Amino acid sequence: MIFGFGRRADDADLDEEEEVEHVQFLGPLSGAEVNLGQNARLAEAGLLPAKELVTDALLRRADRIRIEPKGNVAAVSLFVDGKPYPGGRLSKQQGLAVTQMLKLLAGLNIKERTKRQSGGLKAELEEVPYELGVESSPLGEGAERLSVTIRNLKQKLDTPEALGFSDDMRAKIRTSAALKRGLILVCGPPYSGVTTTTYAVVRTVDAYIYNIYSIAGTGTRELSHITETEIKEGDDLPTTIQRIRRMEADALFLDPLRDAETVKTLFAEREKMCYISEFPAKDAAHGILQLMKWTGDPKLVVDGLSLIISQKLIRTLCKDCREAYRPNPKIVQKVGLPPETKVLYRPPQPDPEDQEYQPCTTCGETGYIGRAGLYELIELTDEMKQFLLSGSPTPQSIKQQARKLGMQSLQQEGLRLVAEGRTSLEELQRAFKPAS
Repeated sequence: MIFGFGRRADDADLDEEEEVEHVQFLGPLSGAEVNLGQNARLAEAGLLPAKELVTDALLRRADRIRIEPKGNVAAVSLFVDGKPYPGGRLSKQQGLAVTQMLKLLAGLNIKERTKRQSGGLKAELEEVPYELGVESSPLGEGAERLSVTIRNLKQKLDTPEALGFSDDMRAKIRTSAALKRGLILVCGPPYSGVTTTTYAVVRTVDAYIYNIYSIAGTGTRELSHITETEIKEGDDLPTTIQRIRRMEADALFLDPLRDAETVKTLFAEREKMCYISEFPAKDAAHGILQLMKWTGDPKLVVDGLSLIISQKLIRTLCKDCREAYRPNPKIVQKVGLPPETKVLYRPPQPDPEDQEYQPCTTCGETGYIGRAGLYELIELTDEMKQFLLSGSPTPQSIKQQARKLGMQSLQQEGLRLVAEGRTSLEELQRAFKPAS
């Protein structure tokens, strides 16, 4: 089994005395002190299992770990390129110890089990630095679900070039920012790459031409030529915006939007500068309707929103083992691929009777390695504004109107990657399959 907790079965013949290098935990991102001496019993029970679990996940290219109590056990899932794989099971007591240990290392309150908490810690394995985002969610009766998101700091994936922003997409972002008013927003569901996309959007705006300020908590992410400032104690958001405006700011980068009050404030202050942020929503169309719900005023949203972007992450084929094939012309026509498409790619389809078949070690036999972003943009053009105010728009009707106006859609981007051989039709179908 490729993705399992602890050592793989094919490692069993290794010398039992061989020392396994474990991940090093280097302290909370918040800079808080962690006193293991005051939590000696927890450290004795949970530190080594926590190191083994995280080490196993890092070696298997996992981007997220989930530990969830299931009766008398704790089920571990490893998400590799966004797809979950079984990561084994821990006893209920060991699962609790690992959960509490990782919370402690991330600077969270281990005594609090009734409220959602989030934090993070720095880590390193084989000279590769990582940032681990730790989030605990209460499940009742003292139980918690723990999610650990993993970011390899050697992989610079928050520039528009690295994320594959098209020239047209970058041009639209820059045009919207040049207005020095209104909101440019990125939205999406949890773990869909929203934050990474938002940072890339900020980097798309030319910081040499425009004065860009930030009041967002950037953590370890760097924003070159952007002035970081803070909300002063006792100041509310309108006061902070006014203070930054006096500094001749053209754009302001903010923390994720999570409540109606903040959203109403930004739309009320829409003429002061351009605002860039993110918020949770299924996609761009749902995001527009969420903003209208928060403000209670569709006209305000239509006047203040310049551009809204959503994204979906899709697995990319492993170049070492992908398999070329000739697609059925009827399938090409049905899914909307260019009619001249003669060759597509898919994961290897080994013959079960082929004794010489060698599984790919690059991707761990999954057929995929890494992910690419698909991006959807809805511009608030005059035609789109008129449509949004002409009745009771639904997510589907907004998407249809966007396609009618030639705006970039997730499906179009997905088919482009299929035609380029970067992903497969099967992966596209999986990614867009409705959640059950």
